[in-house]
Amino acid sequence: MEPEREGTEGHPRKVRKRRQAPNKLVGAAEAMKAGWDLEESQPEAKKAHLSTILFTDNCEVTHDQLCELLKYAVLGKSNVPKPSWCQLFHQNHLNNVVVFVLQGMSQLHFYRFYLEFGCLRKAFRHKFRLPPPSSDFLADIVGLQMKQTAGDLPKTMEGSLPSPNSKAAINLQNDPIIQKFGSKKVSLTRCLLTKEEMRTFHFPLQGFPDCENFVLTKHNGSITDNSPLFGLDCEMCLTSKGRELTRISLVSEGGCCVMDKLVKPENKILDHLSSFSGITKNILNPVTTKLKDVQRQLKALLPPDAVLVGHSLDLDLRALKMIHPYVIDTSLLYVREQGRRFKLKFLAKVILGKDIQCPDRLGHDATEDARTTLELAQYFLKYGPKKIAELNLEALANCQELQAASQEPRNTAEVLQHPNTSILECLDSMGQKLLFLTRETDAGELPSSRNCQTIKCLSNKEVLEQARVEIPLFPFSIVQFSFKAFSSILTEEMNKRMRIKWTEITTVYAGPFSKNCNLRALKRLFKSFGPVQSMTFVLETHQPHLCIQYEVLEAAQLAIESLDGILLDGTRIKVQRPVTELTLDCDTLVHELQGDSENQGTLYLSGVSETFKEQLLQEPRLFLGLEAVILPKDLKNGKQKKYCFLKFKSFGSAQRALNILTGKDWKLKGRHALTPRHLHAWLRGLPPESSPPGLRVVPPRLEQEALQTLKVDHPKIAAWRWGQKIVKLYNTLCPGTLCLILLPGTKSTHGSLSGLGLMGIKEEEESTNPGLCS
Repeated sequence: MEPEREGTEGHPRKVRKRRQAPNKLVGAAEAMKAGWDLEESQPEAKKAHLSTILFTDNCEVTHDQLCELLKYAVLGKSNVPKPSWCQLFHQNHLNNVVVFVLQGMSQLHFYRFYLEFGCLRKAFRHKFRLPPPSSDFLADIVGLQMKQTAGDLPKTMEGSLPSPNSKAAINLQNDPIIQKFGSKKVSLTRCLLTKEEMRTFHFPLQGFPDCENFVLTKHNGSITDNSPLFGLDCEMCLTSKGRELTRISLVSEGGCCVMDKLVKPENKILDHLSSFSGITKNILNPVTTKLKDVQRQLKALLPPDAVLVGHSLDLDLRALKMIHPYVIDTSLLYVREQGRRFKLKFLAKVILGKDIQCPDRLGHDATEDARTTLELAQYFLKYGPKKIAELNLEALANCQELQAASQEPRNTAEVLQHPNTSILECLDSMGQKLLFLTRETDAGELPSSRNCQTIKCLSNKEVLEQARVEIPLFPFSIVQFSFKAFSSILTEEMNKRMRIKWTEITTVYAGPFSKNCNLRALKRLFKSFGPVQSMTFVLETHQPHLCIQYEVLEAAQLAIESLDGILLDGTRIKVQRPVTELTLDCDTLVHELQGDSENQGTLYLSGVSETFKEQLLQEPRLFLGLEAVILPKDLKNGKQKKYCFLKFKSFGSAQRALNILTGKDWKLKGRHALTPRHLHAWLRGLPPESSPPGLRVVPPRLEQEALQTLKVDHPKIAAWRWGQKIVKLYNTLCPGTLCLILLPGTKSTHGSLSGLGLMGIKEEEESTNPGLCS
């Protein structure tokens, strides 16, 4: 038991002497005793480690997915599912989990003050985007979607789910369904996912490298508002190769089931997932139907203009290993806030007034689920977005979640296995507590709970001092620092300047050239370094120059390194970036980007063909330490671009591969990478900037004054000062500590800024490391 503390909870107190930390996280020993896991196929290691490549294509991690990782890290594989977006190997070797939250900061702050965040960048290898924060960011990441406790439930929320017809003071214009579809009724074609949306939500698409062996349905592109709808639902099991299909149900518009087949997986079944699928070993034993049989039947059954309707339909199509371009996904049609999704069971009850997936029945009924998704799509088309928004689905879902939380399971196993169980509840069931350190004035808090030890401090400095003492005493700690957010005017200006800066550092000026130069040959030369967004002649000078704006920073840097100072048609040319206030420290920035831990061991290559991947497989020398091949695609036509990134385990392996690939046999151009994947995705989302490269941008007066007075809470100063302090604290933690740094982003009436996460595990050898920052 935790000894009583002096003073009243929630008030500042004196720093105590450090006690010895517990050996392992809750359930670590138990996690190794039960159940098969993919982790066991990994080579044995003495320490926990994270995957190098995140699974998410756009590197954005939702708050729910973040909660997945934290629950798995704290509780272990025998208690909760593995996180869906990254890999954490050897969880049983973790000792602590620590989350540092930098309230008031966002991804914009990180890259605006990239050099000042040097200590954090070097200490934490993995980075990922976060969506703009909800009003309950802290509650979201620990699985508490509402601050109210069960005892605070209004009477209208107790008992059964509130009626959809109950009146609530809601602003329809803020409803995400209205924001996406408008208030008027929509056509069937408007409800279809676009190709970009299908790419974002991981639907199988033709031409994508992970869909090479997928079967394409027959479709002719003549989709209309009268095209037929088909509800689809699949059940899966877990095999030695991952999830595989065990049942498919297809329902036509009238509700008639036109296909319901059990399917025998190709590989050894490790878990039938009977609690979800309802399929047991005995049911599947006599089945002879294979996946290829189902693919053939489905392809013959669906008309060319068929629209498939499902809930999280991407998973069903991937289980079928089929590609179909016309889909309605009800988990995305009924849009929810913060990228979260309503469950099918919830939508069936609230929208259709029917109960599905009843707990007294083993598993789900695939035909019932397929018919339900079809009815949900038909309801949406019949009544329109406004009718849906008036139901206030978000409030109803929160009520349901609160009711579920108020019904405490009977034993520890039920608590841990319940999908909506929060980290607080899990820790409580194991007799442990969560530490929450914050400032008294902070708005973001966790709800008071018997298993959450909250310590409020007067300043960020006191939070840091308490953290040094308290963190080793808890299996899971959240330490929140608070910084003054930018004003809307300054945020808008920073967005603008960030776009201009990135445009300028990816732009090069080259020349002088002869007036009789071969323009076509010059274009070929500069395009050989990477994708070009624009190329124009500069005629203001005595001799012509070229202005080339590249799509990626690596291409611009490669052009400068390869061509600056060379003789071309008898003239020595200079290749350089425009010189402005925003590019004065560009050489330092490029050096720091190349040294970024996330870019270590990553190569950029230009000039790759569509058969590059196949050629690579034939060169065994390059497979030494190769972890991933990243082949960017054109967002408009889906075609592979002529550059790629190769990720290796070490810098040495990458350098050896670079020497080979840029040699006479391959004739590619390349260098070590400068930009992590999440940065490309974020830059695409910045507002466009039409200012030409070289434009002089004067810093806004507000920021000039802040820097002149060196206010401690200004983000530029805070990034440098607190980055150092947090890394120093990190270096004192015991080996095996999973640490996350979260810049949650900001949200206001003037707009939202997405967040950024950094994470890493304090490894064995780091315990003797004096630290990255002094």
